[in-house]
Amino acid sequence: MQHQELGRGELLGPLNWYKIQPIQAAMSSVRLGWVGMEAARYLAVPDSELNQPASTHHMLVLHTRPPEELAMRYEGVERYIPPPAGTISLIPAGCPSQWRWSGHSDCLHIFLDQVLVTRIIAETFDIDPARQTVPPFYGVDLPHLRAVMGTVAAELKAGSAGGQLVSDSLANVLAVHLIRHAITPRRLDRGRDGVLPQKRLRAVVEYIEDHLDANPTLEQMAAVIHLSPYHFTRQFKAATGMPPHQFVIARRVERAKQLLQGRVEFSMAQVAVRAGFSDPSHFSYHFKRLVGVTPRQFRTL
Repeated sequence: MQHQELGRGELLGPLNWYKIQPIQAAMSSVRLGWVGMEAARYLAVPDSELNQPASTHHMLVLHTRPPEELAMRYEGVERYIPPPAGTISLIPAGCPSQWRWSGHSDCLHIFLDQVLVTRIIAETFDIDPARQTVPPFYGVDLPHLRAVMGTVAAELKAGSAGGQLVSDSLANVLAVHLIRHAITPRRLDRGRDGVLPQKRLRAVVEYIEDHLDANPTLEQMAAVIHLSPYHFTRQFKAATGMPPHQFVIARRVERAKQLLQGRVEFSMAQVAVRAGFSDPSHFSYHFKRLVGVTPRQFRTL
C-alpha cells in the first residue's frame, strides 16, 4: 500500500493537490485555463493511503466506482464503508482529511473556488457568508448536482472545447446546487427568475458583439445589467433559448462566416482569432457543429 503524509498546517491549492496524489489523474483541467473551478478524473486507482492537508477550495468527489474497502475521516465525518456508486462527498475548504482504500476505484474530483461560493451565498441567496459555513457531507445521492458534475466530466474529456465561459458557467451552477443542498434547503424554493427584458438583452448582446475576440466572462456579461451570474444565466436563457456560453459561440460562428465570405481571404488561423476562438481546432469543431460543414468547405460554397 502506498503512503503519503503532509503537515496539517499546509493549505493546498488544486494544482498542488494533484501533485500529492498517489496516482496521476487520467485527465485534468490543469492546462485548460478554467475559471472558478478545477477538475480531475481518476481511473483504476490502486490501493492507497493519504493524509490530505486542508485545501484552499471546496472539493466535491463523485464516486463513480467506489473501492472495495474505504476508511476516511474529515471535519466530524468518519466512515468505514465505501459510498454507493454515483453518490457525492464534500470536503470543505480549510478541512484536512485522511483516506485509506483498497480495491481499484474511479472518481471525479472538482475543486470549487471558495471565493465564488461565498459570493453566490451573498448575491444569489441573500445570506451573510460571515455567518454561514459550508458543512461537509459523505456519500449523498444528489441527482441534480451529479448531472452537472457529469457535464464537467464531459467537458474535461472534450478538452474544454467550450472554453473558459463554459467552465465559468458550470462552476456557478455547481456552486448553486451545492449551496441549495448544504446550506439552505428550505429557503431556496423561489419563483422563476423571469425573462430578461429586451432593453437589457440588447445591452448584453451589444457587449458580447463588442468583446467576442476578448473572451467575455459570465461575470462581466452579468455586470453589464447588474445581475448576479446565476440569475443572469437563467434570465438570458429564458429570453434567447440558449445559455450565454452557447450564444457566444453562435455569435462567433456568425462572425467567422462573415470573414470567410469577405473580400479579404484570411487564413483559417486568422479567422479563428478574429472570431474569438481559442484555437483553430475549437473553431473548426464548433463551426461544423452549427453550420454542418467545415470552414474550408463553407468558403467554397
